[in-house]
Amino acid sequence: MRIGLAQLNTTVGDLPGNRRLILDAYTMLVAQGAELVVYPELVICGYPPRDLLFKRRFVPDIEATLTDIASQIGDVPALIGTVEINPASEGRRFFNSAAFCQSGRVMGIARKCLLPTYDVFDEDRYFEPASTVPTIFTLNGLKIGVTICEDIWTHPQFAPRNLYHFKPVQSLADRQPDLMVNLSASPWHHGKGHLREQLVTNAARHLGCPVVYVNSVGGNDELIFDGRSLVSDSQGQIAARLAPFSAESRVVEIATGHRAPISQPVSPATAPSAELADIHDALVLGLRDYAHKSGFKKALIALSGGIDSALVAALAVEALGADNVIGVSLPSAISSQHSRDDARDLARNLGIRFETIAIADTVTAAETSLGPVFAGRPRDVTEENIQARVRGVVMMALSNKFGALLLTTGNKSEVAVGYCTLYGDMCGGLAVISDLFKTQVYDLCRWINSDLAPRTGRAEIIPVNTIEKPPSAELRPNQVDQDSLPPYDVLDAILKGYVEKGMSRSDLIEQGFAEAVVNDIARKVDLNEYKRKQMAPGLKITPLAFGVGRRIPIVQKYVS
Repeated sequence: MRIGLAQLNTTVGDLPGNRRLILDAYTMLVAQGAELVVYPELVICGYPPRDLLFKRRFVPDIEATLTDIASQIGDVPALIGTVEINPASEGRRFFNSAAFCQSGRVMGIARKCLLPTYDVFDEDRYFEPASTVPTIFTLNGLKIGVTICEDIWTHPQFAPRNLYHFKPVQSLADRQPDLMVNLSASPWHHGKGHLREQLVTNAARHLGCPVVYVNSVGGNDELIFDGRSLVSDSQGQIAARLAPFSAESRVVEIATGHRAPISQPVSPATAPSAELADIHDALVLGLRDYAHKSGFKKALIALSGGIDSALVAALAVEALGADNVIGVSLPSAISSQHSRDDARDLARNLGIRFETIAIADTVTAAETSLGPVFAGRPRDVTEENIQARVRGVVMMALSNKFGALLLTTGNKSEVAVGYCTLYGDMCGGLAVISDLFKTQVYDLCRWINSDLAPRTGRAEIIPVNTIEKPPSAELRPNQVDQDSLPPYDVLDAILKGYVEKGMSRSDLIEQGFAEAVVNDIARKVDLNEYKRKQMAPGLKITPLAFGVGRRIPIVQKYVS
């Protein structure tokens, strides 16, 4: 059978735009000989729709859009992810469903069995699980089992804690389908692509039939979907992979039937991308989609001469093009000349517009105005933060005037310990690298210079001095980050344990970290929750990012 995989980049709530993408892909894939076209989960409305589902007209509009799409589906059937109203008087109001469309109408509905309610997922808030086993449709005498995303995530190797009493893949195995399809909207984090391949191939071997996995691609708010749709033959061998981080529609020929052999030789699959390349491509995609889907064409970045703003600027150029990125240097009275030079060199390397707006007079004016109230009190972090907040005011003014998306430049290490200024450098519409530890920032900048720079004919993109000099916020003379923080390799190791793995202070101390350092870092993390609640949405690239997937109370007294 020739299966059309429609790996689409949809926008949440854009029903007319998503409809066009769905029908354009259908037309193309049918022309290429597809006998069945499969789309991602909730492709009509985009994923995740969240509380849009509670708007009175939203789901009826989805159903009307499905009816319109189905009217244009011909003899070649299509499986389309959609939302279905629950007709029962009890239970959640909706189903997460797949519509089997053929010959101008919806011929049948398959419903999602397992509803994830962890990490970034909250499906139990909206959807009722299927009340029966996964649906099997019959096409040309073949039994096609339909699962939706989480339905296949029950293998103990990949889900060490058993969250569900019901195993959809096992229930399908008992019915011996000839083919299983899985409609997915599975967000990406680094390392997840390999997990999915194992999951899909394991399901194929367990079922004894091919498995077709079609995943969403694109950025929607904090989430990045990497695509990487794939097909496994009945022996658990990958027969096809679709592109990572880009939309693609392709017809794949597979041998259907229970324990059917592979139908044709398969070219060796491209090896999965290196982790740094994946992180780069994910951030570029997430930034591009966040900007374009929000209506922005241009991005604005405060260039300090430091490594974080350099990385964000480089990513912005990749995402939006050099003509659409503006870099601004905001020197104060204590800004070093090398920082100004590094910012200018970066802008020249990237080919972006570069402006310099001195803030020394504005800072002095603010301090003069506050002087009578502050009389008798020593200078401290208050005056340091005036600089950062003046920069925030200037950058937001530029953003308003030019209609450009202001990008914040704080990394995960800094955001974790509050090494950032609320209403200062935290001002902006998107926190591009807020899920990237400082050590990863260095790694990615070096990778950009070694991998991407040669393609542009340059020796470097990120100035070497920016990478090699000691990092500093430059809010006081001769300041460096290590004045108040441990070396970043130590800090990041502690943060990965404390924030991402939920380890206690005593756990970390037992691993060999100094007690005083652990206590100081843990205290900083806990005290700065209020800042993170107010920061711009950040692109998620790890299993646990600050934001929607992490819900720690601001006011709490637990000490681990």
